[in-house]
Amino acid sequence: MTEMRLFRETVTAWAAGGPEGPARELAARLPVRTIVLLEGPSDAAAVDALAAARGRDLAAEGICVLPMGGAMSVGRFAGLLGPTGLGLRLTGLCDERERGYYARGLERAGAVPQEFFVCAADLEEELIRALGVARVRELIAAEGDLRPLETFLGQPAQQGRAPEQQIRRFLGTKKGRKIHYGRVLVEALGPGRVPAPLDGLFAAL
Repeated sequence: MTEMRLFRETVTAWAAGGPEGPARELAARLPVRTIVLLEGPSDAAAVDALAAARGRDLAAEGICVLPMGGAMSVGRFAGLLGPTGLGLRLTGLCDERERGYYARGLERAGAVPQEFFVCAADLEEELIRALGVARVRELIAAEGDLRPLETFLGQPAQQGRAPEQQIRRFLGTKKGRKIHYGRVLVEALGPGRVPAPLDGLFAAL
C-alpha cells in the first residue's frame, strides 16, 4: 500500500468518525499539498486514467485523489482537510445540481469554491458527450458489454430517452461498471477532446 493511499484511507476513516491522529501524522510526514475531492470512485478512476495518459504521478506531486462516497460529504471533508482543518488546498469536480451545496460547504470551511470544476450532469455525461454516442457504443462492444446494453435499451423505461441519457443510465446499472468505464472512456479521448471540467481541473493541479 502506498503512503498516499494510506493517507486517503485514514482521512476517510476520520470523516466517518474515526480518530484524527493517523491522518494528521501522515499529513505532517507526507508531501501532501492538494486534495482532489470527488463524489465517487468512478470519478477517481477517470482522474487517475487522465493522469496516467498525461504522464503525471499525482501522488508524487503531493496530490491526493479522494472519492468522498457522495456529494453530501463535501462539507465534512472540507472542514477536516481545508483551511479550518489540516490546511490543505482543496479542488475537485462537482455536478451542476450540487453546485450550491458545494459552495456552502466549502465556504464554511474557508475554502475557495471557484477552484471546483462543474460538470453539467456528471462526469460520465461529459465523457459521453466528448466521445459521441457512436464511439461509446464501440467501446462498450469492445469491452464485451454490447449484449447487456442492447437488453437494457429494449426496456420500456428507456424508450423516448435521448441516446446520451440511455448510455449514462446503462453505465450505472451494474456494480463496478461506472468505475470501469470511467477509465475506459478517458483512455479513448483524443487530443483536445478532454471535457472542459476535467481539463480545467488538471490545469489547476
